[in-house]
Formats: sequence, structure tokens, C-alpha cells
Amino acid sequence: MKISLGLPDMVAFAALPRRLAVLTATRLVFLTLALGLVGLFYLRSIELQAVTLRVGMALLVTAFALTGLYAAWLRTGRALSLLADVEIVFDQLIWTVVVFLTGGASSGAVSFYGLSCLVAAALSGSRGALVAAASGVVSYSTLVMLLVSGKLSPPTDQLEIIYRLNGDEARFHLALNALVLLVVALLAGTLAERLRWTGGELLLATQRANQAERMAALGRLAAGLAHEIRNPLGSIAGSVGLLRAAPALSTEDQQLCDIIQREANRLNDLVSDMVDLSRPRPPELGSVDVARLAREVVDLAASSGRSVSDVGVVYAGPPALTIVADGAQMRQLLWNLVRNGVQATDPGGTVEVRVEEATHGPELVVSDHGAGIDAEARERIFDAFFTTRSHGTGVGLAVVKRIADDHGFKIDVESDRGQGARFRVRLSKVG
Repeated sequence: MKISLGLPDMVAFAALPRRLAVLTATRLVFLTLALGLVGLFYLRSIELQAVTLRVGMALLVTAFALTGLYAAWLRTGRALSLLADVEIVFDQLIWTVVVFLTGGASSGAVSFYGLSCLVAAALSGSRGALVAAASGVVSYSTLVMLLVSGKLSPPTDQLEIIYRLNGDEARFHLALNALVLLVVALLAGTLAERLRWTGGELLLATQRANQAERMAALGRLAAGLAHEIRNPLGSIAGSVGLLRAAPALSTEDQQLCDIIQREANRLNDLVSDMVDLSRPRPPELGSVDVARLAREVVDLAASSGRSVSDVGVVYAGPPALTIVADGAQMRQLLWNLVRNGVQATDPGGTVEVRVEEATHGPELVVSDHGAGIDAEARERIFDAFFTTRSHGTGVGLAVVKRIADDHGFKIDVESDRGQGARFRVRLSKVG
């Protein structure tokens, strides 16, 4: 499975489950009012036992039953897009029965088809509006053809002359209403997409502002802590180095020193990541041999941390490949990806760093053989402070994303649960 990460084209202005819940809740009220209006204007002179009234009451009961089924389906949280389509189609079928009861092809209730297109557009955008228009045209056309052909008789308590149409009149009504529904669907769908886009841009801008505020607070915190943390870390690392040189140190004591050294390095990396994330600087672009840089990072990773003992780090690719980038930031990006891969890989596994030429340009690929990343985590893996590991901080990959965005690089994450992960960075070649 593959996901491409970058700035989203748009963000939905409201969650589908919430819109479905609102629609399901208001459907009962609307249907009751609609059928009440139909009864007020069309059925005042009809006796209680009239066919139209009995069918109308049955329709109301059916609408209540369908709403209950919709609510039960909604509670499952599954196949909600299909639920939206089902609701739209059945709404149009209900309006078709209302049209049949109130005059057939010339009934004023035909306008309800257009109302369903508006509701569908608010629910599912352009796709929902087109589904509503198509189902409305099909339902209405079927009703008119059945009435014209005589296969469906008008209600016995209605004036038959109202339902009587010749071929030309039937074609006129069919063409007119199909055109109206198509126009309504296109306009409603376009407006819904514009609202979705505008709302998404506003939400994205708000998220960016909130993120900038968090980064500013983090910057102030990191600036205050970096000096205070790094000084004692340096003292700890130096003391442990001297301690390890003692000839009388046992094997167990040396292992404890290794643990202290490793954890001190991890804390130092964390402080560096926090400073890099909270105080970004614009990249200073120049020619960078990414193949050489990758080999240097692999050599460094292979001689430090877990990779010394139980995780291998290897390089594959050409001896040289020049790109346009900030050398220091690219080194940080690659180091964070390698470190993330080492942390995710089980003992005995390997992290591979590969530089290659693709059809669209050079790529930097870091692959691990860890547990993989599920779909939900892939959506947030580059968010600051989001992590799937109990000992992680969620800062390193956020730095990777920020550096890639500043360079205009695109990151693809390919992963299947239990099959490891592959981070692919699309680079810019010199010239």
C-alpha cells in the first residue's frame, strides 16, 4: 500500500458521518411536513378511505421505517458512502410516489427531485448531486412512461384527465424535468465543491496557524533547554568514555556504560530534532553529491547505536549523483530516516539506503524490515509529536517532512502491516 504525502488539495468541510446523522434526523420532520402540505393542498376533499390518502399514509410509515434502518446502518460506521447513495436513491423513489399521488407528470411535487439534488450535493458533493439527478430522472421517466402506456392507472380518487398525456406532452415533461434536474445537480455540485474547497483551505490555514504557534512555543522551550541539557549530556558522555577506558572494568560494567552512552546520544538527538523543528531556516541550495552523503550517513549509522550490534545499515546505488539541495539539511533528513528505520527494525534486520535514478528524476529510498505502518498511522506519521512507538517522540519524521517541503521534494510512504516500510524522497537533479 502506498500513500503520497504533501499539502492536501482540499480538506472536507464536514465529516460524512455527521452530515448523514443530520440528514437522517431531519428527514422525518421534512417528510412529515411535506406530506402534510400535500394533504393540505391536494387531499382536503378526499374521504378518509380514499386510495391517495391510504397510500400517502403507507408512504409515511415506509419513510419512518427507512429512517430507522438508516440510523442503524449509520451506527455501524461502515460503507457510509454507500449509505449516502442509498438514502439519495430512496428519497427520489419516495418523491416519485408523491408525484404519482398528486397529479403525475404535471404535479408540483416534481420540484422535490431538485430539492433532493441540493441535499445530495451537501451530503456527497458533485457525485451525490449526479446520483440524485440520475435516480430522479430514471424514476420520473419510468412513472411517466407507465402512465402514458396505460400500464399504471391513476389513483381512483383522482381526476383521470389530470394524468392523461399524449406523446408530445409526455416528451415535453420528460425533457424539461430532466434538463432542470441536470442543471440543478451541476450547480449544486459545483457550489458544494467550492464550499468544500474554501472550507478546506480555511481549515488548513487554521491548522497551519496552530502548528506555527505550537512550534513557536516549542522553540522557546527548546532554546531554554538545549543548553541546560547538552552540557550535562556532554559531561555524562565524557565521563562514561573515561570510565570505559579503565582496565579493571568488567564486561557487565562495560555493557552498562554502553547503555548510558546510547541513551545520552538519544537525548542529544532529541534536543537537536526539537531545535531543528522549532527554528527552521531556509535551505541554502547548492550542488550536493547525495550518493556520497548517503554513504557517509550509512557509515556513521553502522558505527553507532543499535546498528553496531543487531541491525544492519547498508547502501545501494551509484558512486555519485548530484542534486540541488542544502547539504546540511539533507544530511539531517537522511539521518532521521535511517534512525527511524533502525528503531523500527527487529534485531537481525537490515535498513537499506538506496539512491537511484527514476523516470521523473533521482530518488532517495530508505527501507526497513520492521512491523510496518497501518493506514491510520500513515495519515499522521509526519505530524509533530505523533509516534507509534512507546519510546518515540514523533519529532524526527516531522523534521524530515519540514526539510522536504522547504526543498520542494515529495515523500511517498509505502508500507504493509508486518512487511516493513519504505520512505521514498523525490529529489531535484542539478541541471
